[in-house]
Amino acid sequence: MKMAHIALLVSNLERAAEFYEGILGLSRIARAPLAFDGLWYGLDEGQEIHLMLLDNPYAACSKPAHGGRDNHIALQVDQLDIIRQRLDAAAIPFTASKSGRIALFCRDPDGNTIELMQAS
Repeated sequence: MKMAHIALLVSNLERAAEFYEGILGLSRIARAPLAFDGLWYGLDEGQEIHLMLLDNPYAACSKPAHGGRDNHIALQVDQLDIIRQRLDAAAIPFTASKSGRIALFCRDPDGNTIELMQAS
């Protein structure tokens, strides 16, 4: 099997786009016509991230301080330092991986946890 896409709930597409495009550096791809708004982003090997504009039913739930102990998606990146600099510049908090790997965890504006792992 191969992961086709990950779907995440977001409450504001403009704010989400600033994070996924401006911080993570992802590029939008064409989106199927659906009954709700959203954004799609392409990853390597045909994988995708789908953002869906919907109320987040988990917004009021408490989340662990370290994203590695929460539901999350992990993205392998070529230049983790560049993304770390963008996170710092945007004052987006993150934590280092507790496993010793070169990786960090942050949350998008809607609290979705993203793990960013340095590619070997």
